Amino acid sequence: MKTGRRGLHLLLAGTMLAGVLAGCGSADKETGSKSAAADNVNKEGFPVVKEPLTLSMMGPDVGIQNWDKMATFEEMEKLTGIHMTFQNAPKDAFETKKSLVFVSGTYPDIFYAAGLTPAEQMNYGEQGILVPLEDLIEGYAPNIKKILDDNPTIRKSITAPDGHIYALPVIEFNQPWYRNPLWYNGDFLKALGMDKLPETTEELYAYLKRVKTEDPNKNGKADEIPLSSASPGNSLRDIRTWLLGAFGIYEEEIYVDDSDKVHYTPIEAGYKDYLTYLNRLWNENLLDHESFSQTAEQREAKARNNQLGLFSAWTAFQLMGEEPNTDDPMFSPVKSDSVSAPAIAKNKGINTGAFAISKTNPSPEASMRWIDYSYSIEGATLFNKGPEGILWKYTNKDTYEKEYLPVPGGGDREEYRSKITPNYGIPAPTINLPEISNGLLGDVDDWVANETKTKLLDRGARIPFPVLFLTPEEQAEVTTMTSDLNTYVRQMEAKFVTGAEPLTGWDSYVGTIKKMGGDRMAEIYQTAYDRWKSN
Repeated sequence: MKTGRRGLHLLLAGTMLAGVLAGCGSADKETGSKSAAADNVNKEGFPVVKEPLTLSMMGPDVGIQNWDKMATFEEMEKLTGIHMTFQNAPKDAFETKKSLVFVSGTYPDIFYAAGLTPAEQMNYGEQGILVPLEDLIEGYAPNIKKILDDNPTIRKSITAPDGHIYALPVIEFNQPWYRNPLWYNGDFLKALGMDKLPETTEELYAYLKRVKTEDPNKNGKADEIPLSSASPGNSLRDIRTWLLGAFGIYEEEIYVDDSDKVHYTPIEAGYKDYLTYLNRLWNENLLDHESFSQTAEQREAKARNNQLGLFSAWTAFQLMGEEPNTDDPMFSPVKSDSVSAPAIAKNKGINTGAFAISKTNPSPEASMRWIDYSYSIEGATLFNKGPEGILWKYTNKDTYEKEYLPVPGGGDREEYRSKITPNYGIPAPTINLPEISNGLLGDVDDWVANETKTKLLDRGARIPFPVLFLTPEEQAEVTTMTSDLNTYVRQMEAKFVTGAEPLTGWDSYVGTIKKMGGDRMAEIYQTAYDRWKSN
């Protein structure tokens, strides 16, 4: 049995929030106030403001450290001259809290890592609660402006149908995975004498069959589980995208093909082929029969007991409880006979709605300059790693080379990081760039990067569907249909895979989906995609 401790943690996101600023005066007074606020802002360099300024911030709290005690915010105050006040809102209850704040009429100056949906951005933007950001970006955010100028698709994706930008995104240039990869058990491959990974669905089936029947963990028991899933609330989610690709489908709900045609996946022929394949695996006990019920912890226990042949994880060694190693190869997407090459999904690269400014903010200009720093290499490093001198230091500032320092007081580096930066557990508004980790990556990191490049990126991985806005009318229609459709699709997926519903009932299923609006979903997203592409 494999043992050890976890390594390589997933970074990103944080903690917490808010304060309150009451309403305004007359239009003339507000204009004068804004002019005075702008006069207090230095357009370049630090500090951001000529006279100290206090702003309030709202965002989700992961419950590890109060933001007013975080070294990153303390460093930002030293640099900018802006003091932030925070009000905790637990992450699990944040959506409810956010809705109540918008209804209350009393808003924080800044919404941080707030996960504002496109619908919320349009709704509260059109009401005037959220300040349009495009002019502020032009005048006070050179880092953000350069990113948008260099990446026009990002600008399109964060611009509402009315032409305004109401929120800034998390920008991810350094992580191409659409979902956590699948990984093979390297010990099983060696035990089975396999020096070449499966390239087709039939070769994958043959591998899974051998795992089931040939005792590759060599314990004399038939306890191997060829393929296992654990995604409570959305069973099979962790393996679905990778297997759908074998049948030419990029994503489980909406994707656009190479001819710019938008598809609603649950009624596509390739989706039926995917269900047929999984039903075959299920019937032969090659797919874990607890996949629709087990927790992530239960699946992890199986991995640590060296029972799993193929599974989803951030890294294989992490799930298997080992020290970092390169023993377990990444799944190389396979193809079926119905396609010439697998469809491979790539991370969309942005997470919208991460930073917004409210209408009661006394200095939107200073707020924009404050957040712009987090989209620079230096600022992104600060928010990702914490201030220099705590967990890391530069060895060559010109090339951004760094080295890790001993964790203060010992202990886990990632756990300590969670106490000094909000960029942990929530989508903090910043950019993830390769330079952030210069000098900090080891051999295993390089190996994972190469596995990603050769098995995904070099084989044509692409974004299944761009991030875009729907019009209010489109959004209302989609919202009405989505919940019932998703519930029905997931229920029927489980029934088709397990055989509770035979696949001879496919036509009836498709008819029901169409009556519920499946065709209309494709039409709406086709219209939205055409609009997005033409901008």
